[in-house]
Amino acid sequence: MFTGLVECSGEVSLMKKTPTGARLVVKADLGRDVKIGDSIAVNGVCLTVVNFGSGIAFDISLETMKSTNLGNLKVGDRVNLERALTLTDRLGGHIVTGHVDAVGTIIERRQTGEYTYYRIEVPEGVMRYLVKKGSVAVDGISLTVVSLDETSFTVAIIPHTIKVTNIGDKTAGGTVNIEADILGKYVERFLSREKKDLGLMETLMKEGYIK
Repeated sequence: MFTGLVECSGEVSLMKKTPTGARLVVKADLGRDVKIGDSIAVNGVCLTVVNFGSGIAFDISLETMKSTNLGNLKVGDRVNLERALTLTDRLGGHIVTGHVDAVGTIIERRQTGEYTYYRIEVPEGVMRYLVKKGSVAVDGISLTVVSLDETSFTVAIIPHTIKVTNIGDKTAGGTVNIEADILGKYVERFLSREKKDLGLMETLMKEGYIK
């Protein structure tokens, strides 16, 4: 589990595709306590550290390559990195699982004062979980939804986030990994089950099994 508070950005030093996916190596300073087997969010995708050497190495499955923007990475690209949350950490962002819901497309980038605004288009299946002033993870960054319509939402980025993450490298037409707030998914699940239970009760009453 993660918080969406990116610790640092790293530089891709190797992106080697294989029959089963890809080997990704990232040069980054995440501290000495990172070890093989640790979970690290890379652009919001939960990956496992498999080796060290010239950088931190990860293996990416074919499914992850297809369902996220990691398959588009190339040497020199910057990626957002965050180590998994520990019991002593503060939850400063919001709960991020590292399981991407969809890849969004940036359809507008504009500057207003010190803020950089991005409008991102995502599938309907993701939009249903987004609400104004709610949380969303964009390439692993915990952000607040400023506004939204039927097919897209807008976030405002402060200068500090532009500086310490890769979001400042993104322009219109670029892609970002999107993970909706898991709390919204739980609420929908609860309400859908409640609706089914009500439907069952109505059927039983109609058939005379209960009064």
